Formats: sequence, structure tokens, C-alpha cells
Amino acid sequence: MVKVTVEEMQGNLLHYLRQVEAGETLVIVRLDEAIAEIRPIPPRQQLRPYGLCAGEFVVPDDFDAPLPEDIINGFEGK
Repeated sequence: MVKVTVEEMQGNLLHYLRQVEAGETLVIVRLDEAIAEIRPIPPRQQLRPYGLCAGEFVVPDDFDAPLPEDIINGFEGK
């Protein structure tokens, strides 16, 4: 964490932004009192690619067949 005065930030903004890009957190101070904090934004998580598990599961032919009576009765509380 780097403490920087408002005047220093104004005088060399690009330098301090590069520090933030490198992962540094800046605390901006005025009259020895912290007034703001600038920190890097965490990187986005990459989305999982489609089809990552392709072929690992096969839908059975009877997938949409009616359920047996005992299972239906269990759902209905009989």
C-alpha cells in the first residue's frame, strides 16, 4: 500500500495508475488523513467452455417415459 498526496497524484497520474495496474493499492491522503483508496480491479473469471463434459453422459432412451406407480405414489404421499 502506497500513500500518495493529492498533489503527487495530480503531478504524475500516469505513474500511479501504472502502479495500480501492477497490483499496488494507493491511499490518497490530504493533510495526513486518508481520503480515498485506489486498488486494481480483480480479473474476471473466465467462463467455462460449452461442451466441457461432452460424451460423459448419455440420455437414456426412456428418459421421458412415465414413472413407475410406486415412485408416483411416493411423491403423492400415498
